[in-house]
Amino acid sequence: MKTIMITGVSSGFGQALAQAALTAGHRVIGTVRSQPALEAFTAQDPARAHGAILDLTDVKRIAPLMAALQQAHGPIDALINNAGYGHEGIFEEATLAEMRHQFEVNLWGAVAMMKALVPYFRARRRGRIINITSMGGFITLPGISDYCASKFALEAFSETLSQELAGFNIAVTAVAPGSFRTDWAGRSMVRSPRTIGDYDALFDPVREARLAKSGRQNGDPHKAAQAILDLLNHPAPPAHLLLGSDALQLVRDKLRALESSLAEWERVTRSTDG
Repeated sequence: MKTIMITGVSSGFGQALAQAALTAGHRVIGTVRSQPALEAFTAQDPARAHGAILDLTDVKRIAPLMAALQQAHGPIDALINNAGYGHEGIFEEATLAEMRHQFEVNLWGAVAMMKALVPYFRARRRGRIINITSMGGFITLPGISDYCASKFALEAFSETLSQELAGFNIAVTAVAPGSFRTDWAGRSMVRSPRTIGDYDALFDPVREARLAKSGRQNGDPHKAAQAILDLLNHPAPPAHLLLGSDALQLVRDKLRALESSLAEWERVTRSTDG
């Protein structure tokens, strides 16, 4: 039995992950944002489901909370940074406050969780970190620039940490899902109002298609949860893992296009050598 810390267990991937982990016999410490959500989570298994109310933007509270939770429930073996949300808005229409908040939750909340737990993992010479990113951490789409940027950044943190921590038997994996049947594109998404007509032709079809597809995506979150949990027992988990055939196709297309561009501009690239 492992003790697994999962952020954002009240819905989506976090809920599926917590359910799968409890079913597998693990102890789960899950973060939620309200008392009703806390009660619903702990009711699943009063002996092994332990919750904490946490707003990830309250980064000063994270380290003392992680210390207190380990004092109460024993050492945490694995961290799954799942909590986050999508902000949809054309760059010129979105406010700086909206974009900053996207980073505060999706990036800095996850980073603060890692800062709080890595010292314990390093001292024990073992631990697992899984950061749930997105195919939007590899590819981009108009209207979610700050969401993609936050996930690109979390991918980079994860990859770098996988190198820094490997010597301490701490594996770090960034898991990038494609389109799954969660609330990401539905009630969980924050949408900036449309105000500039010049972007209508570009973005209105994107927003309409995303809304129409919500709840009917190809990806099964329960299958994703099992794949993510399986990483905890793998002797050599990857630094990056895509989930979903759409993510695989889109990222491969991006890599082919990047390779083509590198080849086209190789002469210019090499011309700057001394």
